Amino acid sequence: MNISHLKSVYFLGIGGIGMSALARYFNRNKVHVAGYDRTPSALTQELESEGMQIHYSDDPSKIPAHVDMCVFTPAVSSDLTEFETISARNIPMLKRSEVLGLITDSGFTIAVAGTHGKTSTTSLTAHLLKTAMIPLNAFIGGISANYNSNILLAENSDLFVVEADEFDRSFLKLHPQSAVITSVDADHLDIYGDKDHLKHSFVDFSNQVSGFLLVKESVKSDFGHPRCFSYDIDSSTADYHAANIVLTDGIYRFDLITPTSVITNIELGVGGLHNVENAVAASALALNQGVSEEYLKKGLSTFKGVHRRFEPIIVSKKLIYIDDYAHHPEEIRACLTSLRKMYPNRPITAVFQPHLFTRTRDFADDFAQTLALADRLLLLDIYPAREEPIKGVSSQWLLDKINLSEKELVAKDELTHRLLDCNPQLIVTMGAGDIDRLVGTIKDFFIKNYNL
Repeated sequence: MNISHLKSVYFLGIGGIGMSALARYFNRNKVHVAGYDRTPSALTQELESEGMQIHYSDDPSKIPAHVDMCVFTPAVSSDLTEFETISARNIPMLKRSEVLGLITDSGFTIAVAGTHGKTSTTSLTAHLLKTAMIPLNAFIGGISANYNSNILLAENSDLFVVEADEFDRSFLKLHPQSAVITSVDADHLDIYGDKDHLKHSFVDFSNQVSGFLLVKESVKSDFGHPRCFSYDIDSSTADYHAANIVLTDGIYRFDLITPTSVITNIELGVGGLHNVENAVAASALALNQGVSEEYLKKGLSTFKGVHRRFEPIIVSKKLIYIDDYAHHPEEIRACLTSLRKMYPNRPITAVFQPHLFTRTRDFADDFAQTLALADRLLLLDIYPAREEPIKGVSSQWLLDKINLSEKELVAKDELTHRLLDCNPQLIVTMGAGDIDRLVGTIKDFFIKNYNL
């Protein structure tokens, strides 16, 4: 489909982070954009302020009379009346991933894939290129703190940096010239069935990369790509890795070892040991695009991170509060391990909202193991998203598996007062559901009650 002549695009699920980036892309290219979403949010309000027409009820009468293309997300049910109406009108209906593929096929694409670390690595890669004054377009699966947006656009640039999502095999719609695969841990088993099928999809994705491919060293043996390089946080056998990592006052400094050089005394602008690993990957991609050592170091030091990715909400002598998108056991492990290294003398009070009944069921034992890395756990009910409940799978069932003396199931409307009862020194909220809507409330509550 030729999307260069579109005049009107309609979105089903416009408030999603990937969908909203596409909506912004079309809107800024003078295409009329309208859409439906189930729930208003800060992001949909921003889209409306940018001139897009959005409604929040399943009402076909609000679909514009003229629509050239409808973009939809798999999270939207085909039972939606608007979905059926648009289909009956014979309007071309494309998934978000298909549209992203059509946009990026026109240029040079750098794609960031992997079950963890995609958003931070995508955002950092884009920031490194922008710092080096290389014009680019970026589609990011989160809100970049440097640019307060999930999209960067440059006129007359055919360079794209995109997050390549494995959910629903979306990344197979991309044909990048350069890519990184950050991890291939089991996830989305409701889609793939088992880890082997997930891994095969990543191999299929790698075969669509025409140029430079960077892969986490631990899984490199799974990929037979002719231009495959490895990276790791500190393994000396990886083609790209960090060395001499030092943590001082919450700031990581390290040297970057590449196949051809050593870049010394790098300072990273965000916390978290896992972000050092993300920085190695992003740096390799940027160097491959011709970014100089000078601009690389400047970009790494000025990177502010991504909203909800190890994001500092409160930093004071009395209380540290971090919010994180972690919703997979390995992401929880990375988050809590990083917090322990950064704040070794502060007990960790973790609040976790499980995301999806299937993910909770499939990784219950792994969740139990990694959540036990906290000192105290407040567990919220499972956020179902697109799923129906599964008999026997609940937050109480998960809580019973966790070997932790201080743990409890808490309702969202009781959370702030239960947190206060804990007299916390370090709070972390984690999850991919609607726990983000509690962050501002928790922040304001503790600023008031801790006199911060």
